[in-house]
Amino acid sequence: MGFNTENPNMLLVSIFYIVVGIMEVGYFAIEISAAPPHIAILGIVSLVTAYTIFKTNKWSVLLTAALFVTGITFAATTLNASIITQTFGGAILFHLALIAYIILQTLAFIYILKRREDFKTS
Repeated sequence: MGFNTENPNMLLVSIFYIVVGIMEVGYFAIEISAAPPHIAILGIVSLVTAYTIFKTNKWSVLLTAALFVTGITFAATTLNASIITQTFGGAILFHLALIAYIILQTLAFIYILKRREDFKTS
């Protein structure tokens, strides 16, 4: 009934989704007039996913899959548009952050899929 302390990797995945969720919601709050609303939605779903992973709830697998598809799509299209409109050197940190996000999102998704039997049904 709760987080499995024998598995620190699950805690790392949960922390990843907490950090991403806070950054997305925070960005939306700061740039509310310019930020697209889907960023806030992705942030809220990331925070909910972090909680369900922490509690090892069965919903974690479905939420992680949904975040994987939407997050990768968002990051890849943003990266593509940024590279096309800017010189790569002009926004190198932004591009590297998006690449790191894509990699970490993929690793988290694969990890949750491999551990899906560890999640309880309630």
